[in-house]
Amino acid sequence: MGEKKLLCVGLVCLDIISVVDKYPEEDTDTRCLSQRWQRGGNASNSCTVLSLLGAHCAFMGSLAPGHIAENLPDVVAEDFQKVDLSQYKWIHWEGRNAGEQVKMIQRVDSYNKALPADQRITTSVEIEKEREDLYQLFGYGDFVFVSKDVAKHFGFHSAPEALRGLYSRVRKGTYLICAWAEKGADALGPDGTIIHTDAFPPDVIVDTLGAGDTFNASVIFALSTGKSVQEALTFGCQIAGKKCGLQGYDGIV
Repeated sequence: MGEKKLLCVGLVCLDIISVVDKYPEEDTDTRCLSQRWQRGGNASNSCTVLSLLGAHCAFMGSLAPGHIAENLPDVVAEDFQKVDLSQYKWIHWEGRNAGEQVKMIQRVDSYNKALPADQRITTSVEIEKEREDLYQLFGYGDFVFVSKDVAKHFGFHSAPEALRGLYSRVRKGTYLICAWAEKGADALGPDGTIIHTDAFPPDVIVDTLGAGDTFNASVIFALSTGKSVQEALTFGCQIAGKKCGLQGYDGIV
């Protein structure tokens, strides 16, 4: 049979990163010290980190044959019907076309019902953007990652406050997770206890692009290998902190 994989569903894109000596003021010209092109996209980044951590993983999204492409379509439920679910132990969705993604998660839920608990696929979703249609995803997934930006959009000023305020939106048994940059990360599960870990900032912050994707992937990796939620949060903050001290992802492990 072989080892079952982790699947990330979402976006792959091209990030063009310009390095400058200081953040530019509006309407000014700034000389670029260097520039690099880097594969990006939340799900793609998370899959990269999972692979670097040693996970057997896969990515599902629209790809283009060239370096640059326009209007790549999001994965829809019809595409997801072609996925052989028996290959996977964990499937993670980057919140995008939420209506279609709900159908995908419902397919996994139906698949799981016929299996014993230890053979079921674990599901997780990320709600990062402040878009009303994404908020239906709170009601799906065994683990829900909500961003600091979304939490603040709802009027919350800390991760614990956001978790308590938003937990009524998730389904029974789900863990809601929120990272809050230099404040670390928190999780709230069905027992009503807030789980916290501090941040692990690098000596010098070099590149924060993809730090959230790194956190999500590291938490998922730890949980998929049997770690507790507390251990997974700590590991997620450790790896995300290390990533902030590096350009790109090489060297995080």
